[in-house]
Amino acid sequence: MSEHVTPEAAEQLVQDVSSLYAEQIIIERRAAAPDQERLKALKEQLAACAADREALQDAGPKKSSHLVSLR
Repeated sequence: MSEHVTPEAAEQLVQDVSSLYAEQIIIERRAAAPDQERLKALKEQLAACAADREALQDAGPKKSSHLVSLR
């Protein structure tokens, strides 16, 4: 990603992605036969988003752009 992303925009992007993973976890849990592997993968991605959110708290604009480009 070559464009500059503000720390606030990066944090919002991570929050948006976290919300999508959380929603997918709820949907999968409510399925008649939840796919345990999918649930595991979704939970791992949600945990990665939480780690990214923590990293963003101390990140400057350059690091924020880098973290967003990794997702």
